[in-house]
Amino acid sequence: MANSKANAPLTPAVLHILLALSTRERHGYGIMKQVEADSQGKVNMGPGTLYGSLSRMIEAGLIRESDKKIDPDMDDERRVYYRITGLGQKALAAELERYREVVAVATSNKLLPSTYAYGT
Repeated sequence: MANSKANAPLTPAVLHILLALSTRERHGYGIMKQVEADSQGKVNMGPGTLYGSLSRMIEAGLIRESDKKIDPDMDDERRVYYRITGLGQKALAAELERYREVVAVATSNKLLPSTYAYGT
């Protein structure tokens, strides 16, 4: 069953959260800011989407709460950090492979924007 969760397609929110957590542990606001930076401002994840997704991702075993505080002197004791799990890493890798395959098809069919004949 765990393998099927790792191979299931991800929602855009879950994909962005896993990408944000793939480089380091982050708290909720840090995840929101990283998603915004990674997407160059195109994705703004609100608290409802973020925390609802985090809860479902914990249940699915994709992430877990971290026991450590990155900077105990700066962090509010209520701030919860999250980290990606091994299953989460497998799910992210599977999703990125799906995207790679889609881009390969688009490239072979000359469907990328740079191949469009604009103005004709």
